[in-house]
Amino acid sequence: MKAARIVLEYLKGNGVKHIFGIPAGSVNAFFDEMNEMPEITPIVTKHEGAASYMAAAYAKYTNNLSVCIGSSGPGGTNLVTGAANAMREHLPILFITGAVPVSTIGLNASQELDAQPIFQPVTKYSVTVMESKNVLEEVVKALEIAVSGVPGPVHIALPIDVQHEQVEAAFIPAAVKRNPIIPDLNVIKETAKELVKREYGYIFAGQGIRGSVEQLQELAEMLNWPIITTPQAKGYIPEDYPLFAGVFGFAGHESASQLINEGDGKVLLIVGSSLGETATNNYNVNLAKDRFTVQMDFDQTVFNRKYQVDIPILGDINLSLLFLIEELRALGLNRNTVMPVYEVNRDTAGDSQEYNTKNVLSNIQKYLPASTRYTIDIGEFMSYVIQYMKVLDADSYNINVHFGAMGSGIGSAIGSKLAEPERPVVCITGDGCFFMHGMEILTAKEYNLPILFIVMNNARLGMVYHGHALQFNRTHPSFEQEGINISAMAAAMNIPSFRVTELEDINQEMIHNLMNVKGPAVLEVELVDNNVPPMGDRVKFLSSFGK
Repeated sequence: MKAARIVLEYLKGNGVKHIFGIPAGSVNAFFDEMNEMPEITPIVTKHEGAASYMAAAYAKYTNNLSVCIGSSGPGGTNLVTGAANAMREHLPILFITGAVPVSTIGLNASQELDAQPIFQPVTKYSVTVMESKNVLEEVVKALEIAVSGVPGPVHIALPIDVQHEQVEAAFIPAAVKRNPIIPDLNVIKETAKELVKREYGYIFAGQGIRGSVEQLQELAEMLNWPIITTPQAKGYIPEDYPLFAGVFGFAGHESASQLINEGDGKVLLIVGSSLGETATNNYNVNLAKDRFTVQMDFDQTVFNRKYQVDIPILGDINLSLLFLIEELRALGLNRNTVMPVYEVNRDTAGDSQEYNTKNVLSNIQKYLPASTRYTIDIGEFMSYVIQYMKVLDADSYNINVHFGAMGSGIGSAIGSKLAEPERPVVCITGDGCFFMHGMEILTAKEYNLPILFIVMNNARLGMVYHGHALQFNRTHPSFEQEGINISAMAAAMNIPSFRVTELEDINQEMIHNLMNVKGPAVLEVELVDNNVPPMGDRVKFLSSFGK
């Protein structure tokens, strides 16, 4: 049995059903062996970077290991951005890269590159395996590292000759399993006592609450405290939940900002947020100022980074919440049936009839299923999504605002659809992002994935344009480009499309037609919106470096 086949057999035993990437000579053993393994489908993409975003969303929404593959040299370096993104999102992805034959290492072989040190800063483990007898052992080790503790990506480089070498039929180990991080019960007890003796505070929730929303809501109802989320956590707390007070941070809501900056809450209970720049509105000092601060996370490195924490609770979020709920119940607290109702205050952006980004997105959402998951790309439209679009169903937004890779939303839509085929998926992207990874709509077509790609086409790099206009009172001419008919590009690929040029173009019939095809569809919105996007204090923060 070839070494590559043993790797695939082990991956199959770990529930891997798709491998994302592009075939090439230096990884041809893997793709050849998949001819005989119908249990694993290769998702052949148009760019390795897009493959890495697909793998990330797939890992996120299957709650399982994901695998991405690229050639030696440029294929591997194209995966590095995705690995960095996965590291930020704590996603267990195995990145496999090919390498030149062992005998040619150091001889300037075609596409030769030592990928191991390149991947080390953006993965939990990176190794080059030089002997076939060590391949399975190293893959097992890598996968155990990927899923253990704080999950994250790992990388293995395999020379092409090592992949093809015959190895003795080996015992295939059992699938890797993650052991939960159990919080210290004494710390939980101390936390419960501190919360009870302080009457009012805020729950500040990050993306780590995914999978623990019910417990978080129960805790909020016991304390009668509002929940404020980070932009990254948009989609987890329903819009109509009485204790939801809005999003704080990049493009956040005024209601949340008022509570943080002017409210009388004496406690800040941080759940699943690393308190990065976009989450804290540029490290706003008022977040924890004069407040007793508790932080729950399974990653101990997030404690006391920028904000001093009175009580750090290390453990899996769902367990920490369950334990804390039990301790509060033992201290006499019960779930309140009557809760205060917090209104989410949104910025205004013209009247409801103006053809602008806010009204376009709001109108489109009216005609989409409530269960739709939106994968949001990076651009000025992202701030409108955070500010105005409603959370109608659980886990309904995927926003990588913290790492901010343009084009990531396109691959994320494909990974999400493969992970949950029955759930409607809509990607909201821009022309700048589309020109980076838009050809992946062909990947969606080739695998018959019904995804609606909404392309906000303003023929410029909108976030950059508005940022420079606000910060420097001028923009460089290169930020704007000739307008391109993206719906015509889609039509050339035999992909259904529609081009919106005015608000009246958006209606139920048009959306229904695009959402009910056997593959992807493109909804292009031709719109130059000169309203200032609701970016919060982002521009003020950047302006501080230009003085």
